Amino acid sequence: MTTLHFRKTENGDVTALFDVRSKTRENPISTARLAEMGVTHASTVEGLETGQLCSWVCLSGPNVVGFCTGHLPTGEVLVLAVLPEFEGQGIGKQLLGNVVDAIQQGGTHPIWLSADSNATVKAHGFYRRLGWVPSGQTLGNGDEVLELDSPHK
Repeated sequence: MTTLHFRKTENGDVTALFDVRSKTRENPISTARLAEMGVTHASTVEGLETGQLCSWVCLSGPNVVGFCTGHLPTGEVLVLAVLPEFEGQGIGKQLLGNVVDAIQQGGTHPIWLSADSNATVKAHGFYRRLGWVPSGQTLGNGDEVLELDSPHK
């Protein structure tokens, strides 16, 4: 079994982030769809270089198998994605914790994310077990806004 390694995302990882995002089990989004949403390779690199984005990856050998990215100015956790074959190993929890820590250090509050409100979706229970609670807000796509219950979780 290959050892997992966590580190901050580097510009050279960005292509792999898009690949992982397109292969998630419950909410895959293609590179083309992300581009329609304004998320491109160039915008991601720019966000990392300007410090607007904080991002961590998990590597298995040389391969990115998961990542989490947050937007420091707004406190939003933008994405958490783990390849299906690496689920259940604590990767998502570790990546999310690293990004939350970085946002907390930036002083942005509240820390929030949007997630499917459907209780049958894996992320629904995952975030709640880690202390995320509904804010009462819902986005136009139906996702609910969750906030971190305590900044020290």
